[in-house]
Amino acid sequence: MRSAVRGSVRRRATAAGLAALLLAGGAVACGKGDQSPEMSPVAAVAKAAKKTQNITSLHYRMKGTYPEQGQMTAEASMRLKPTVAMSMKMNVPSQGAEGAAEIRLVDKAMYIGGNPEMSKEMDGKTWLKFDLSALGDKGLGAGAPGAGQAEQNPAAESGFLTGAKDLKKIGTETVDGVKTTHYRGTLTLDELKASLKKESKDVREQREKSLQQYEKLGVDTMTMDMWIDGQDRTKQFRMKGQADKGPLDMTITFVDYNKPVAVTAPPAKDVADLAEMMKGVQG
Repeated sequence: MRSAVRGSVRRRATAAGLAALLLAGGAVACGKGDQSPEMSPVAAVAKAAKKTQNITSLHYRMKGTYPEQGQMTAEASMRLKPTVAMSMKMNVPSQGAEGAAEIRLVDKAMYIGGNPEMSKEMDGKTWLKFDLSALGDKGLGAGAPGAGQAEQNPAAESGFLTGAKDLKKIGTETVDGVKTTHYRGTLTLDELKASLKKESKDVREQREKSLQQYEKLGVDTMTMDMWIDGQDRTKQFRMKGQADKGPLDMTITFVDYNKPVAVTAPPAKDVADLAEMMKGVQG
């Protein structure tokens, strides 16, 4: 019975963790201001993507549909430099009380907590810990591929849209009070891979991690939308595709960037270590 309970905790936690990591992988920098002078869609998207390389932190909101999870909302702050850290609160209404969770990424470890139901199954502990430095891409098991995604620049995906053959300007729209230009394009997984050939080694490695996530979800074609503000930064980003286990349709709206982000690990007395729990099951 105890092993079954731990299995249940692990499945829910890894699903939440994967969602957080993938969604973080879609984040790009935001900004304020009026629209910039007219330029071609490819040039506009490429310029916005390039500006994401030097950002140090992000604050963003997300909403939409994630495979197997259904509708979800989240709000996160993420630091990229000098070290990676993230704090995210998310909610999946279809899962009731079990759908609310807080995720913290700090010091190469991911903590998932804030869920009373999980606490009941972990001897009163309120946080579950994944040691990413020890687990790597394979440690979370088949249910949560790509743990290494946690430490990549979350702006990595913004440049994918430049490879869309049908990339076009949709029009001008106001997002969170900011005037933006809306662009849209559709790419297959093969086109996403082909777009990497012209990139630098660092950018290519970052985007390859995102591609691995899409492949494991079973997404073959992605429709991407970007809303770019007057400072040539992305104010909003949407990714949409059909996965093996349901639709992926997430919209990310950026609140601010390059502001201090502090994330602390939960108190040790409140943490259950997944590695230790699994050792107990194996024993």
